[in-house]
Amino acid sequence: MGHMLIIGGGLAGGTAAQALRDEGFEGDITVVAEEPHPPYQRPPLSKGYLGGSDGLDAVILHPAEWYAENDIGLRTGVSATAFDPGAHAVELADGERLDYDAVLLATGASPRMIPLPGHELPGVVTLRRLDDADRLAAELREGGKRLVVIGAGWIGMEVAATARGLGNEVAILERDAVPLAMALGPQMGEVFRALHVEHGVDLRTSVGVDRIVGDGRAEGVVVDGETLPADLVLIGVGAAPNTALAEAAGLELLNGVLTDASLRTSAPDVYAAGDVANAFHPVLQRHVRSEHWANALNAGKVVARSMLGKPASFDDIPYFYTDQYDLGMELSGYAPLMADAEIVVRGDLDAREFIAFWTDGGRVVAGMNVNVWKVNKKVQALIRSGARVDPARLGNSDVPLESLLP
Repeated sequence: MGHMLIIGGGLAGGTAAQALRDEGFEGDITVVAEEPHPPYQRPPLSKGYLGGSDGLDAVILHPAEWYAENDIGLRTGVSATAFDPGAHAVELADGERLDYDAVLLATGASPRMIPLPGHELPGVVTLRRLDDADRLAAELREGGKRLVVIGAGWIGMEVAATARGLGNEVAILERDAVPLAMALGPQMGEVFRALHVEHGVDLRTSVGVDRIVGDGRAEGVVVDGETLPADLVLIGVGAAPNTALAEAAGLELLNGVLTDASLRTSAPDVYAAGDVANAFHPVLQRHVRSEHWANALNAGKVVARSMLGKPASFDDIPYFYTDQYDLGMELSGYAPLMADAEIVVRGDLDAREFIAFWTDGGRVVAGMNVNVWKVNKKVQALIRSGARVDPARLGNSDVPLESLLP
């Protein structure tokens, strides 16, 4: 029956382990997790878990007992240090050698650091891991702290919203003119800028951060010559895929580990999924690397089938959601096609109850529903159909979305 080895303790790895059993695989499965926790998902870390409304059960996929009950070997607190695709073997940091019939690289990504003077001071943090969230929560839960966020990406904006909800002062510093413009474009980025300003965030755009200052601990951030006082500094400037293991093994890399649509890498019996994988998307006919929750979840299910030699193709429409203050949003679509697309808005933009559609040549390539619910499946169907849509009908709330499908 063989041995399926999973390297990585995130959502992709944990989901793949469960999917292998769900697909009927009865052989050996081992999950190697670098962190001292069973596999877990990350979205609650900047939202409900950080704020205290979600417990650990909203983060951890399955307790350790579940792995024993399903005869899955779980190695936590140990990293894989090398692997030899030719020998079908992986070496762990504790000296153990594991042979495999198929191996999944689900090593995720790590926060990018910017070489600012003072970035090494205590009190300068990133948010990626469960332990990071615990440390942040210990600082922010009681309120009254001054948090400076460097970078107005999704993590920074979500933590800022959570911190404000806990009664902390928050400043966000962003080098671009509009927050989230890289992901959404300036018009939709402005929605989130206004949202944070209304909730008392000191959000500064088009600024340059000079350095972080403090005597033994971060006490301020110097931005364009002005020092903003800080008890805590969060750096949120994106993440880089963890490719060191794959690179040392000679796998083909390009912005992550390159895979085909079945999530196979350039080496036999080696697969990749989640944040680290740059997978060929059969609809787009190009490689796409996504760091979002749905990508890890759904790719984990697909790669399990692929590892078992079953037909499998990862052709999902990328999906993302966020919760900030009283704004809830779902976004489905193809990021590479959004940059040059035209935006059509259905609903009330000022009230933040709307659906925004990105259209390219009359076809919907992405859709974002903001405080409008039970429409995401219809939005995805519209994207998948590839149908040319009349912008006037697309923007008219009286026209049912399903009527726009061919």
